[in-house]
Amino acid sequence: MRIVNPVFATVAGGTPATVASESPAASQESGADWRTAPMLIFGNNKPNAKELLQGIADKLSEIRSGAPIDYMFKPSPSQGAPAAMLDGIAAKYKVALLALGD
Repeated sequence: MRIVNPVFATVAGGTPATVASESPAASQESGADWRTAPMLIFGNNKPNAKELLQGIADKLSEIRSGAPIDYMFKPSPSQGAPAAMLDGIAAKYKVALLALGD
């Protein structure tokens, strides 16, 4: 599993940071193309999480070529996701965005 932090920021000296999804070559290196790969948005099941994540999915759909984005939420916001759930996600999806912060 490769974890990518897709935060748009600057590096020392004020130059923009690059993100793996920006170039096809980088996508090939990571093993997943964010524009076409099966994608899951995984939330922590807190209030308003679905609405927030729908906004992210709407923005992502602008750069994805019609590939669907699925949603999944862990059963309880106060407990970790079951191992079987995480294994299933890893088996089915090439890209998973985790929205677990408060």
